[in-house]
Amino acid sequence: MKKKIAFIIIALLIVSCNQEPKNIKISGSVFGTSYSVKYYSKANHNFETQFDSLFYVINKSMSTYQINSDISKLNRNEAVEVDKHFVKVLEASQAIYKETNGAFDPTIGVLVNAWDFGPEGKIERLDSLKVDSLLQFVGFDKVSQICNSILKPKGTFIDFNAIAKGYGVDVIAEFLESKNINNYFVFIGGEIRVKGKNIEKNKSWRVGIQNPNFEGKESHDKEISLHNEAMATSGTYRKFKIDEQGNRYSHIINAKTGYPSKTNLLSISVIAKDCMTADAYATAFKAMGIENVKAFLNDHPELKVFLIFENDKKELETLSINGFPEEVIL
Repeated sequence: MKKKIAFIIIALLIVSCNQEPKNIKISGSVFGTSYSVKYYSKANHNFETQFDSLFYVINKSMSTYQINSDISKLNRNEAVEVDKHFVKVLEASQAIYKETNGAFDPTIGVLVNAWDFGPEGKIERLDSLKVDSLLQFVGFDKVSQICNSILKPKGTFIDFNAIAKGYGVDVIAEFLESKNINNYFVFIGGEIRVKGKNIEKNKSWRVGIQNPNFEGKESHDKEISLHNEAMATSGTYRKFKIDEQGNRYSHIINAKTGYPSKTNLLSISVIAKDCMTADAYATAFKAMGIENVKAFLNDHPELKVFLIFENDKKELETLSINGFPEEVIL
């Protein structure tokens, strides 16, 4: 009898060890966009409920579109103690604000609103005097932290939308890793983080980089492989407005001037170790312009960047910096 039991146990162990990981895909809506998570689990674990809980917590902390979120209360100058997610994004934002000499600035929110790209506060007939009056509230160096309390000028509006989506990608990725998931692909509204490989195809994870297209049509300029890293893309072709004179202006505001960025850069894709970092730098580079970006990246080889821009003849050109991956041949 003991030999029979031992044989059954060994057989079960062999079956368990040889079990193929299940291909699991979960998708839905979050942060005003869509998300998709693909991973491989031998135990066939479906984490959709856990994902929803994590998304809820992040929104409750940092969504400027939810009136009862911590950041909305803070922007109304109400007393609030922020959570660990807010603190982590705040500290990362402070570091990137300093690194980019203010090109990345979450306090630009008051002007994002004024230009009608944010959740509130559109200003009619916005002119230079009104812009100057708002600039006094811009500057992330005006924001400080004491334990879990945030101090800021009353008129300052903090907006983490240029980094929080990437952070959400990282939160899901790190949750999967905590569950010993070693092959995954996390996508939220164009921001991506991967680990391992696509087991189903026995290939590295592949992602497409879109051609700039102001009409909203999607087409890919190139397809690349990602290896245990994250990528974020920012561009004027995704979100812009046209004024009464037919002028197109970008949703990315220059924190120095208070005006939408004027640059020939149409799309910036950044690969970094985590998606929060990639997301923030993709936004900062849009405001900096090509020459400043090239100079900055000389000192930051850890960031791989792909630029799509218009030349003097209004023709599209591309530039890969710091070993941004070459296109995959299909």
